[in-house]
Amino acid sequence: MRNKYFRKTLKRLTYCAIYLVFFCMFGFSIIVSAESAEVVDRIVAVVNNDIVVLSELDELFKPYAMRIRSLGYTSEKEREMLFRVREDILNQLIDRKLTDQEIKRYKIAVSEKEIDSTIERIKEASLYTDEELREALAGEGLTMEEYRKNMKEQILRTKLVNFEIKSRIVITKEDIKFYYETHSDKYSGKKKYHLRNIIMRISPLAKEAEKLAVFKKMETILSELKKGESFETMAGIYSESSLSARGGDLGLFEFDELSPQLQEAVKGMNAGEFTSVLDTDQGYQIFFIQEIIKTKGKPLEEASSEIEEKLFNEINDKKFQSWIENLHKRSHIKVIK
Repeated sequence: MRNKYFRKTLKRLTYCAIYLVFFCMFGFSIIVSAESAEVVDRIVAVVNNDIVVLSELDELFKPYAMRIRSLGYTSEKEREMLFRVREDILNQLIDRKLTDQEIKRYKIAVSEKEIDSTIERIKEASLYTDEELREALAGEGLTMEEYRKNMKEQILRTKLVNFEIKSRIVITKEDIKFYYETHSDKYSGKKKYHLRNIIMRISPLAKEAEKLAVFKKMETILSELKKGESFETMAGIYSESSLSARGGDLGLFEFDELSPQLQEAVKGMNAGEFTSVLDTDQGYQIFFIQEIIKTKGKPLEEASSEIEEKLFNEINDKKFQSWIENLHKRSHIKVIK
């Protein structure tokens, strides 16, 4: 009788163990209150031997959700935005679990002194006293202890990235020189065009005969300019613009600020020259290049540190993304919908 009871008990325990393993493997794990059957949390992702629970996800997602709901999207667009942001945050939490596991694997540590030094630098950069920092944290709903914990996690992850990625990036002088030479337009200085214009406007409802009459008037003005008439004087007489009293003076523009049509028109032109009659959205126009000012460029020596930083950041971003992808590939990750 006693053996029979023992066998039944063992059988029940075995079934319980099987159910527990089944729930853990297939994502039905829940955390329940000890005093009731109320579900208070559940697993949303398994990352190797760690889990991400719903409360973690909701805590980070909440401020973004409030922001999205306040923007007045349609219900369909709002659902789409909420889903996308929630997925992004969950992926961030998974990446965080993976990096934390790597921190443990490499036994990376942070001392209290390092945390103190980092906080002191932040206070110095923000011109905060200790009391002001605590007040600012309270406004964000954080205590100093929580802030120190967050800071510790950030420093640990920074150390990991430095160890795995940054320490292995080398930017040579040849790399910097090659970038400088292949981006000469950025470092050789920029051209600025001092422009004037003469404009005759056309009604959107104008017929072809009216447009042709206005175009012929502009052709006559262009003919007078070619004979040596002052552009400033002709603009003051004929231009249908509030700037006509100033001789059609439009001011200084960098080449990139000009419309594609005007860029094409002035390309290769010199100071003192004017365009042909252009059919623009505003009407028929003639532009005059009063002067071309070339801003001073940066020599290689002066631009080197800027280029090095840019190249370093680009390589770091690519390597970090590749590193994270490799971590995903060699890890067991299960997202539970």
